[in-house]
Amino acid sequence: MEDATHTDAQRPRPRTGRPPLSEQSKAATRLRIAHEAVRLFTAQGVAKTSSAEIARAADISPRTLWRYFSAKEECVSPLLSAGVEALVTALRDRTPGQVFSEALRSLSVERSGNSWAIVQLVRLTRTEPGVRSVWVRTHLDAEPLIAEVIALRIGASPEDLRPRVQAAVLNVALRAAVEDFAWHPRDDGRSLDDTVREALAIAAEGLSD
Repeated sequence: MEDATHTDAQRPRPRTGRPPLSEQSKAATRLRIAHEAVRLFTAQGVAKTSSAEIARAADISPRTLWRYFSAKEECVSPLLSAGVEALVTALRDRTPGQVFSEALRSLSVERSGNSWAIVQLVRLTRTEPGVRSVWVRTHLDAEPLIAEVIALRIGASPEDLRPRVQAAVLNVALRAAVEDFAWHPRDDGRSLDDTVREALAIAAEGLSD
């Protein structure tokens, strides 16, 4: 009869080293890095800010920072994607038969608690090419995600022209609204969310299922 006991080589060994990080923990770390990056970029400019400074401010090692981001400018991407995430959430929560304009009234960029940092970053896009590149790429990368959510709700393929065009229209409206709010400060009490909702309502006038 074959011996069922484990040999030393077969016996399970206890896990060593650090436990794997949860997705929530990773997201929190990415956001902490982003906030420190925008603080440093705003205070002294991108060129005068090193990745080591960002890592030190975020209380992580430079090696850990590079595991999350491939360049120091990329560190701000979690903040720049907040508006897109809010748009996708609003579209995903749209009830059957609900028109675009009604669904988008619930959208809130400010709910994330990061609106101040987002506005500071978008202001930097006018003078910092690296940050501008991340901002534009964030929206380009998001367009297929927006199209996918729209397609799912209308029973189409994300590759169909209608959801792709609708996604492009909403995406551009969102980017234009955040830029308008950041670049042209007003004293009329309008919030970032007010500006975003107005822009999306204008865009939604030409959209239908």
